[in-house]
Amino acid sequence: MMLDWNAYRQQLAHRMGDLGRLSPETVRGYRGLSQAADKTNVLGAKTRELIALAVAVTTRCDGCIAVHVDAARKHGATREEIAEALGVAVALNAGAALVSSSRVMDALSEADAA
Repeated sequence: MMLDWNAYRQQLAHRMGDLGRLSPETVRGYRGLSQAADKTNVLGAKTRELIALAVAVTTRCDGCIAVHVDAARKHGATREEIAEALGVAVALNAGAALVSSSRVMDALSEADAA
């Protein structure tokens, strides 16, 4: 069954409001970090949202996906641009697995030498 992303995004906003009432400094700190790049705007909002989507995929954050798909579309990101950003995320995950595999080979060599 496919997730209702719009309803999920609304549910997250409600829950973040609950957290904000209980721990306002936590949410205020998060917002400060999230809005920091807006101040310089060197990359532009659309590019930042495309990066956010790639990172959301690599961190497996459904809430991030829900929020940043909506924001990317609002900033004019096309399906093709989003797909390209996702391709970067896929390649990065494969690269990370390859690099981690070399660590396994190191551990194997050390175990063989013992």
